[in-house]
Amino acid sequence: MTLLSTRAAAAPPPRPRARFRLRLRLRREALVGWGFAGPFVAVFGLVFLAPIGYAGYLSLFRDRLVGGTSFVGLDNYGEALTDPRFWDGLTRVGLFLLVQVPVMLGIALVAALAIDSGRLYGKTFFRVSIFLPYAVPAVVASLIWGFMYGNQFGLVGNINDALGVTLPDPLSPSLVLASIGNIVTWEFVGYNMLIFYSALKVVPRSLYEAAAIDGAGEWRIVTSVKLPAIRSALVIATIFSIIGSFQLFNEPSILQKLAPNAITSDFTPNLYTYSLSFSGQQHNYAATVAIVMGVITAIIAYAVQLRGMRKG
Repeated sequence: MTLLSTRAAAAPPPRPRARFRLRLRLRREALVGWGFAGPFVAVFGLVFLAPIGYAGYLSLFRDRLVGGTSFVGLDNYGEALTDPRFWDGLTRVGLFLLVQVPVMLGIALVAALAIDSGRLYGKTFFRVSIFLPYAVPAVVASLIWGFMYGNQFGLVGNINDALGVTLPDPLSPSLVLASIGNIVTWEFVGYNMLIFYSALKVVPRSLYEAAAIDGAGEWRIVTSVKLPAIRSALVIATIFSIIGSFQLFNEPSILQKLAPNAITSDFTPNLYTYSLSFSGQQHNYAATVAIVMGVITAIIAYAVQLRGMRKG
């Protein structure tokens, strides 16, 4: 080894032509790599980075009645952080998140565990049936449930007429948020169920057999083996659900036509941003609210991810 090291140390440096060939080969490899990554980078920059940059640019300006558009710096952000309409919508989606997300994920988890147990008769039928609502577009689902909620023309109204009763109006101001939560749960239970079920299929069956040999019952296997094994899937589904809750727009936007007194233009932050931009022509302030909401969503999602990783 000493002789080889001495010879390697005494070897002459590569010639200029060899160095040139080496640089040329490395450059070609880099070009090949960029050839594969280039289309993704271009699309990512065009549809993701460019809109964020443009929104950030718009948020630094304000349209004035006199003088036109003028640079205001961070004044729009100060106004957004003290805007009661924005905070009312944020509080509403926060309440929606705290109630709807655990219910939805709980139902999805129970369904995934039941299908994975092997004791459910016709599990293929149930798996497809639970997932099928996810294939329905959100706009169509909102229209379907909106007409079912109608107390004069829909299912609720028909029940009232047939039974001579007066059911609570699902589109009333006190119940409309729960009604929207029911729609979102109906839509996305199957999606989250598929995430959990796919994670359960990866867990080695030998773990279940070993736990059963040690005397663990079905409930103990679920709590001590299955749930810890799919912790990462639970964290991912929770993060996706949190982001979806903060982005709540389609359902209240569609139901607003059916319940204008219950769903206002600032019912959710996204609906408020839409109203500012397209109804109020306040594009700069709308961009500011959108950026603030995006930052809040990113912080909460990141905190949930860190907590889930720490538990793991």
